[in-house]
Amino acid sequence: MASIALQNIRKSYGSLPVIHGIDIAIEDGEFIVLVGPSGCGKSTLLRMIAGLESISEGRLSIGETFVNDLRSKDRDIAMVFQNYALYPHLTVAENMGFSLKLRGVAKDEIAWRVGNAAKILALQPYLDRHPRHLSGGQRQRVAMGRAIVRDPKVFLFDEPLSNLDAKLRVAMRAEIKELHQRLKITTVYVTHDQTEAMTMADRIVVMRDGMVEQVGTPLDIYDNPATTFVAGFIGMPPMNLIKGRIQADDPSIFRTASGVPLPLPPDRRLAGSDRELIYGVRPEKLILVADGGIAARVAIVEPTGSETQVTVRAQDENLTILLRERVALRPGETINLAVSTADVHLFDAATGGRTEGWQK
Repeated sequence: MASIALQNIRKSYGSLPVIHGIDIAIEDGEFIVLVGPSGCGKSTLLRMIAGLESISEGRLSIGETFVNDLRSKDRDIAMVFQNYALYPHLTVAENMGFSLKLRGVAKDEIAWRVGNAAKILALQPYLDRHPRHLSGGQRQRVAMGRAIVRDPKVFLFDEPLSNLDAKLRVAMRAEIKELHQRLKITTVYVTHDQTEAMTMADRIVVMRDGMVEQVGTPLDIYDNPATTFVAGFIGMPPMNLIKGRIQADDPSIFRTASGVPLPLPPDRRLAGSDRELIYGVRPEKLILVADGGIAARVAIVEPTGSETQVTVRAQDENLTILLRERVALRPGETINLAVSTADVHLFDAATGGRTEGWQK
């Protein structure tokens, strides 16, 4: 196992920069998830760690070793790809042990390592089968087994679950997390799925346009997003983000552009509030009340069984509510909402960053 240090990592294709000075310190045994929309640079960054992409500028270390110019095969890493990359003419056992065979590892050692990995991943019944006779989930486990037998310092996963159906993704997500808890190997995992990031990571790195927006534990990022991008990307459904200003004559009220009054925490004040701001509140922090609060008209009701997601309109503002209980709401109905003011966020409308001076 080993730590990973990325210092001012940059990548350009000719005159086009795609990674803009990334600094991340990954601890030995940590599970880090790189998450962000398509094209944000997360897979490029992973490939640079793997040695499959050159580094234009900066310093990359794995453990105590500076690896910028080290070939991929010499970095002691193992990578699991989105498309499995299995040899169709080889059996499961042969696929899992192929890299060891190329290294000249003794047959007995290969058999022992393959058997051990097969036991961990429940693949013993399939060792003599070919990939075409396996399900998608079984093929992904074979790809993971091929990585395990190498006993690497670092695991790298590049969107390994994106080809699986929804039910299998959930099952494989749990298997990968359990595997990490058992082996304690430093892991860097790339996904665009924020649910995968939230459920699997020790820490999340949220990326956007080749830069890091925020690094933190899943709950810290969820509870304390640093920018409107993070607030809108992490969480399903995403945070409600509404433009407006704090009332000059009443600092306890935030008034939206369409005139809807939204409450602020009574124990917080924002100095110099005469500027456009963005009010953020998670859907589950909007509460149905019998009287008072914010009047809103129900637009869409989406029951999921355990929860109900409701889209409402308060004047010209669209708001999303997430109710943990079943409710009998119908489109066109008028409801009243209260806000859990302790969970309100304020962002600067110009920069998208959390406002300075928003004190508790």
